Amino acid sequence: MKDRQQTGLPAFFGDADCDLGEFKALVAQRLDPKDVSHAAEIVSDIPAYDVAGLGAALADPGARHALKSEWAWVLGQGPGVLLLRRAYADTAPIDAASAIYEAIIARERAESGGKGDHFAKAGANDRIWNALQKLCQADPAVFARYFGNDAIAAVCEAWLGPGYQMTAQVNLVRPGGAAQSAHRDYHLGFQSDAVARTFPAHAHLLSAALTLQGAVAHCDMPLDSGPTRLLPFSQAYPPGYLAYRRADFAAFFDAHCVQVPLAKGDALFFNPALFHAAGENRSADIQRMANLLQVSSAFGRAMESVDRVAMCKALFPVLAAGGLSGAERAAAIAACAEGYAFPTNLDNDPPLGGMAPQSQAALMVQALDEGWDDAALGAALDAQAARRLG
Repeated sequence: MKDRQQTGLPAFFGDADCDLGEFKALVAQRLDPKDVSHAAEIVSDIPAYDVAGLGAALADPGARHALKSEWAWVLGQGPGVLLLRRAYADTAPIDAASAIYEAIIARERAESGGKGDHFAKAGANDRIWNALQKLCQADPAVFARYFGNDAIAAVCEAWLGPGYQMTAQVNLVRPGGAAQSAHRDYHLGFQSDAVARTFPAHAHLLSAALTLQGAVAHCDMPLDSGPTRLLPFSQAYPPGYLAYRRADFAAFFDAHCVQVPLAKGDALFFNPALFHAAGENRSADIQRMANLLQVSSAFGRAMESVDRVAMCKALFPVLAAGGLSGAERAAAIAACAEGYAFPTNLDNDPPLGGMAPQSQAALMVQALDEGWDDAALGAALDAQAARRLG
């Protein structure tokens, strides 16, 4: 039985694959300016691009292809992060969107007292889930000016290709807001350590190719306001979805991460596998607002639409009656129920108690283990579906 793939990676990552010495050597490399010829400057190994000077490159198909090729290299094999200076040369759309977001925050805090967050306690910061749809429905004209940004579209195309799916969550961190711990992002970064270990090594590599992370600065963010802490080149560490959870890797990140001050209208984009974390807002009066963009590949979706609620209701009595082994029951649930918690409406289905809401499959397991009847399971499935749709 072979335990390694042709890539030289193990079939599954484990603790023995997380070598801090190898990680240190990987992130010790430095960005060669020759590899980022379109960049205006390099700041702490992060290439910064002046969008105002890229107009001709973005407009010409051949030059645009060369620029996107450079960005794809930066995000994949390079430092894993790039900065667009003046992504919004005219910040009027930023200001207009900020006003709408602030009104949404005030309304939602009055209604619910704050939202659940992936890393902060509910109410510690202000978070707008599904800020994309909320902005579009509140003011389509502002939405059009805000997201009608060709430089941002080009970065998304560079990493994900055409047909990408945009989502956005506004995050406002008040003075005194604590720093996050080092982490990786969606998909595997949002799973527990135990779940991440069940995915084969090649899925760990694939996860980073399915999303792109971005942040649009809605205010000036000097270093004392806590802009995102970043560790260039860390996205290239294969077992990183396990390693970032370890205390030794976290301590190394804290000692060696870098931060770049942002101006209103700047946009930062990074590979979701890059080790990163929001910084502490040590300022006296800066309300640090960023629109966090999470852009998904068109290939991250199934071919058919399936009514899995109806399937679960039909299958549940059979599973409840017994007759299958534990492994057989698990296989049947996996074929029937939705085993992934996303996408969902995070306003109604927040990740309280973890980084992801309960999946449909997990609900089925809970119902079987706790001896629910058909009606109870049916009601729970319908309630869950309603929460997910909003």
